[in-house]
Parts: sequence; C-alpha cells; structure tokens
Amino acid sequence: MKPQRNQRKIVAAAVCAALTFSLAGGAYAQASDVTGGSTTDQSSAGNANGGGLPQIQQQGDISYVSGGVGLDESKALQHAQSQWPLSLRFTGPGSDFLADVHVRIVDAHGSDVLKADSRGPYMLVKLRPGRYTVHAQYKDHDQTKAVTIPAKGTAKAAFYWNTQ
Repeated sequence: MKPQRNQRKIVAAAVCAALTFSLAGGAYAQASDVTGGSTTDQSSAGNANGGGLPQIQQQGDISYVSGGVGLDESKALQHAQSQWPLSLRFTGPGSDFLADVHVRIVDAHGSDVLKADSRGPYMLVKLRPGRYTVHAQYKDHDQTKAVTIPAKGTAKAAFYWNTQ
C-alpha cells in the first residue's frame, strides 16, 4: 500500500507544479501584453490567419503564403489549398520537403507578377484567372511549369529536385 500512496503523492505534486507554471505563464503574458508574434514576423504566431497558417505576404496586388516546415503549419497550408487559386509544392529526394526555393511567376504577357522565396515546401498564391509560367530555382537547379488558373477552382504544380 505504501508504494501506491507515494505514487499518488508524486502525481499530485506533478499536477500542482504544472498548474502553477501554467498560471504563472498566463500572468506573465497578461502583464507584458504578449499575445503572440507581430504582424511583421513570418511565423504563424500572432497573425490574423490562425490555425497554424503562416503570415500572408503581399507583393503588389498578389497575396501569397509559404511555409510548411512544422506539422501544424504543413497541415494548415494543405487544408487552405482549396481557397487559393495556385498551390505549389517543392520536394527533393525521398519526398523530402524543401525550403528556400526562389519563385518567379510570369503572366502571359511576360511580365513578372511575383518574385519571392518559399519558406517551406508549400506556397499558396492568389492570382487572377489566366495563364502563367512558374519558374522555381532550388540551389543552382531551375524548373519551369506552365499553369492555368481557372475562373473557378484551383491549379497545382509540384516541383521535384533530385539533388543530393
């Protein structure tokens, strides 16, 4: 009976410690007005998107979001694909996710509409319906894909690099 009583005391002490740290952390956040990241940071903390989606970026009249390195962010981006006209995915050998891919999107008239670096394996882009060319560069390796954004629905393009 004595080992069981000791075990109960240990569990009770652990629960008390967890509650104490939780309450202290909440009090600190209230005292310092900390509620997450700023709207200028690139992480998902503190942005208006919620649900783990990274901060939406703006370049001219084009909105985009990229990331997906962590599991929450990856799931959020995959879930949001249906609400963005263009979804891009960047992978390497063994389906490894890639980041730091240089992306350039050109419209049918040859004008650049977006130049950005992907912060993870997923990039979602709000584009008007039409034909575009996506240029993606990972390290010294370039790929180009033509995409058509429909008036209703979405387009996807997957880029794979077999680099070591």
